[in-house]
Amino acid sequence: MPIIQTKNLTKYYGKTLGCKNLNLSIKKGEVFGFLGPNGAGKTTTIRLLLDLIRPTKGSAKIFNKDVRKDSIKIKENIGNLPGDASMYGKMRGIDFLNYLERFHKNNRSNYKLELADKLDLDLKRKIKNHSKGNRQKLGVIQALMSKPKLIIFDEPTTSLDPLIQQKFYKIILGLKKKGHTIFFSSHILSEVEKICDRVGIIREGEIVAIKSIPELRKEKIHYLRVLLKEKVSPEEFEKLKGVIKVEEENKHLVITYKGNINALIKKLAKYTISDLGFKETNLESIFLDYYK
Repeated sequence: MPIIQTKNLTKYYGKTLGCKNLNLSIKKGEVFGFLGPNGAGKTTTIRLLLDLIRPTKGSAKIFNKDVRKDSIKIKENIGNLPGDASMYGKMRGIDFLNYLERFHKNNRSNYKLELADKLDLDLKRKIKNHSKGNRQKLGVIQALMSKPKLIIFDEPTTSLDPLIQQKFYKIILGLKKKGHTIFFSSHILSEVEKICDRVGIIREGEIVAIKSIPELRKEKIHYLRVLLKEKVSPEEFEKLKGVIKVEEENKHLVITYKGNINALIKKLAKYTISDLGFKETNLESIFLDYYK
């Protein structure tokens, strides 16, 4: 059974749409990226999964249990870092973690210390004296310290410096190898591309695509910049299969295309080429294409 499964999950705040008809099926042991800009519906979805808010219609299951009826049982095996986590500023980091640990049946005190060491966090300092980045590290540790079966992150790398981000990715991939499932909400495209197996793209509260990273890469939009010796009208290439648009830029033709390049190459071979180059594309271009 899927670890997370939703059916037509919908939430309205009065007349304002939070999310609509979400159908997700997330497998055990995968890192699932939930991708979208702020306000797209990512946090609403997470709050519905955690039974912090109730749906307008539809349903959700975690561990094949209803998130409303079995909320307490489900939470025994979930770690969560919300995007707006609050902490007790007067407590030391270690006291805060010890306090939260009492809510878990699985007491793994050594693991929280191991995580603090990996993330370079001093647990003896009071939380109010920590920087925003160090408070985020503490949030990551509290989500992971019980080694839960399912970990739900909402923008987890916010305020983390690049070096700590790399350490965080390594921790997540290590947990994945051990069979843990990670639901990873983010708007940072590069990190999703690095660690996720599949990506769900949400736009204005609705899922517009759920695909693996390799599948998304096949949908890349390519940009070919070519300089021809003879004057050629852009219309010569605009009718070709896969060509999206052709623009003139400093005597070059910039050809935007998707899919097989063979027809375009055959057409170009009829002319004398003075300069030719491709612009590298990544997940960001695909993401923006879905939003356009």
